[in-house]
Amino acid sequence: MNESRPASMNSFWMPFTNNRDFKANPRLLVSAEGVYYKDVDGNPILDGTAGLWCVPCGHAQPKIVAAVREMIGQLDFAPTFQMGHPAAFDLAEKLMEYSNHRFGHVFYTNSGSEAVDTALKIALAYHKARGEASRTRLIGRERAYHGVGFGGISVGGIAGNRKPYGVMLPGVDHLPHTHNPEKNAFTRGEPEHGMNLADELERIVALHDASTIAAVIVEPVAGSTGVLVPPKGYLKRLRELCTKHGILLIFDEVITGFGRLTTPFASDYFDVEPDMMTTAKGLTNGVIPMGAVFSKKFIHDAFMEAPPGIELFHGYTYSGHPVACAASLATLEVFREQNILDNAKAIQPYWEDAVHALKGLPHVIDIRTIGLVAGIELAPIAGKPGARAYAAFKKMFADGVLIRVTGDIIALSPPLTFEKKHIDELFGKLTTVLKTLE
Repeated sequence: MNESRPASMNSFWMPFTNNRDFKANPRLLVSAEGVYYKDVDGNPILDGTAGLWCVPCGHAQPKIVAAVREMIGQLDFAPTFQMGHPAAFDLAEKLMEYSNHRFGHVFYTNSGSEAVDTALKIALAYHKARGEASRTRLIGRERAYHGVGFGGISVGGIAGNRKPYGVMLPGVDHLPHTHNPEKNAFTRGEPEHGMNLADELERIVALHDASTIAAVIVEPVAGSTGVLVPPKGYLKRLRELCTKHGILLIFDEVITGFGRLTTPFASDYFDVEPDMMTTAKGLTNGVIPMGAVFSKKFIHDAFMEAPPGIELFHGYTYSGHPVACAASLATLEVFREQNILDNAKAIQPYWEDAVHALKGLPHVIDIRTIGLVAGIELAPIAGKPGARAYAAFKKMFADGVLIRVTGDIIALSPPLTFEKKHIDELFGKLTTVLKTLE
């Protein structure tokens, strides 16, 4: 691998990046191991974000690396249209085991965005297959992030993701978000106030009629808009209302799946059963792009009652890619063999205390924690929204720690293999940086 600076950075149009600012002073990572990256100058960078929420087991896990290497040499690609390969079926069974057999089937994609669009399409096709073709409306939520496909940005609630592209999917409505800093600031776990916001679904049902609504999709914990934790009882109430009105409930677990809340999925943490779950990121420990939609058996079976032939006209060239399947199978083994979830549970209280110790520092106006995730909200600079947190991001990287910022919110989500010493390093440096921000 080339660990030197590239000769030119002009050709790569970088995603979700201020390209001009980055290329004026680039931050280049060249290797990773454990909970550290190494930058192009050889400096260690503590990974406070598990890559991009996607490396729960830490970097360069030998078992995962070996599995990928072996599969590339054995079967570099195999299509899953009208044929298959053993790893895709083996992984599906292992994923059902990992979810404690609460789901019946899994449909492979290549990313969280694709998983979301797939789940939305399955929901629409499911209702049509069972004779309720009028159920075409999709309900998302304000301040939600569901990837960057047209389906995902339509049900998502981030104006900046939609504004440049004009007309979205028709027939979409949105629940209000649950963020209420006036009543729920500096919360550990689920906030007390806001369960009643789930009842807004009744208002939407009254407006459109339940017979027109196919699905509700929510992130159990909204990550990309600043770690928005649901109020106590909120998700259970949504489940009750969806069941009452025959609406499918989809949990977007692209971020919360695979241990982020110290449980296999957020649905386990909150004890709420969605009808479908979208996953990606931690599914392969970030090693190979892959996503998956978990589906209840009754949804799958509705398609199998159709006349003989292709039941669902949907899929991707790389659905169930053999190398991705090998990476995911190895990731599940690492979770089990290294007791990854047990470690996450053990360090969670120490993590939570370290985050909330930032209360009272300059510009900190709210802190939210759940599992091994934290949102630290900063007061914005007048007329310059996002500038203060972005300055913190740059300072932290220069000081050897990778954080993530969204607006003026610092979002932290370390590998689940973090130890107390890593927590001390992260928050020691963050404390210093927060004290120096303008």
